[in-house]
Amino acid sequence: METKGAGRSSAWLLATWGLTRAVLLLFVFRVYAFPGPDVTSDVSVIYRGWYEVLRQGTFPLDDVTWQYPPAAALAILSPAALPFLSYTHAFFVLACLADAVVLALLWAAGRRSGRTSRGAWVWVAGVPLLGPTVYARYDVMVTAVAVGALLAGARHPRAMGALTALGALLKVWPALLLAGAATRRVWLSAAATAAGLAALFAVSMPGAFAFLTFQRDRGTEVESLGALVFHVGRHFGWQGEVLLNYGSIEFLGPHVDRVSTAALVLTGTGFGWLLLWRLRATRTAPHTVAEAAFTAVLLFTVTSRVISPQYLVWLVGLAAVCVSHRASRMGRPALLVVLASFVTVLEFPLGFSHVVASDGYGITLLVVRNGLLLAATLTAARRLWRSTVPPAATAPFPPQATRAPQTPVSS
Repeated sequence: METKGAGRSSAWLLATWGLTRAVLLLFVFRVYAFPGPDVTSDVSVIYRGWYEVLRQGTFPLDDVTWQYPPAAALAILSPAALPFLSYTHAFFVLACLADAVVLALLWAAGRRSGRTSRGAWVWVAGVPLLGPTVYARYDVMVTAVAVGALLAGARHPRAMGALTALGALLKVWPALLLAGAATRRVWLSAAATAAGLAALFAVSMPGAFAFLTFQRDRGTEVESLGALVFHVGRHFGWQGEVLLNYGSIEFLGPHVDRVSTAALVLTGTGFGWLLLWRLRATRTAPHTVAEAAFTAVLLFTVTSRVISPQYLVWLVGLAAVCVSHRASRMGRPALLVVLASFVTVLEFPLGFSHVVASDGYGITLLVVRNGLLLAATLTAARRLWRSTVPPAATAPFPPQATRAPQTPVSS
């Protein structure tokens, strides 16, 4: 039976969620205008345009801004489930519903043995710090699938595999949830689900995998870690441009290709570290899968050519799953991600004009936000390694103390 204290905590949790989400809905419904550029135009213009094309049974083959795997069509078409609302308003309602699903999953998980309600609080507090962008992108829907997959975990490995595959076909990054999955059932379920869904889309809708070729000529997005090179370079004579390219504001010009290549190399290095960790890790616990997924997505995000504000939704969701485990050591990285979420809303949309102009304020915001994400990544990786890899696994020779003592030979 729920104690009085636990009941009061749940009431505060729900009240805080309800109040903060009501404010977000007021902003996206344009009852009140959030400062900065209108973040809802992606839904009312871009998503709505894709919706009209997808309704015809094909993917947006002539639109290079369509850079998503085939199941993303489900998210874009989802407002059709609420025909009594306009497309835009229906999308916002469904985004809020996905937010509520994540809260319900984390709240239920927090009531199990060895768990805590901290995860639910991280989600409730972290999401509104990103501002109305959360409900104006479909990433919160993908995050709901990913959170469900991680919480299924060892208790329901086939469900975890199926949800992970669905998430990966929605927006690729949930494939990283498999970084810490050790059971064959998870991998087989993920592979079977991914193959089945991919085949279904391939035969039913032309252009299901055209997105794979739509990002070859991308530059470096202005909010990424690598972009700091050009933000500073503009003050020292770098002759490049800031343009809308492939649906985002990017740097184009001399040496951009080198920085973009360096980002890909860093991503590859991060994946190499994950592989090494998988080979060395032997001390696993129930929370290891979530911590490995959180670390993997942090590595992917920090080294990416693009760090869009909605990427923080993924990280807040995975951080929340980690800290819902009482024994998790990801408290500090989770806090850093929440702090980075607050700086992100200062950067976009509030200070985006400063970022595009590469002025002192804009550069400072990016240094702080990306610095917090980098610190979270390094801290998470270090803690994951130390909690799962025995010290002997990294030592080139056995410790001296383990060698048998030798008796001197008399002459």
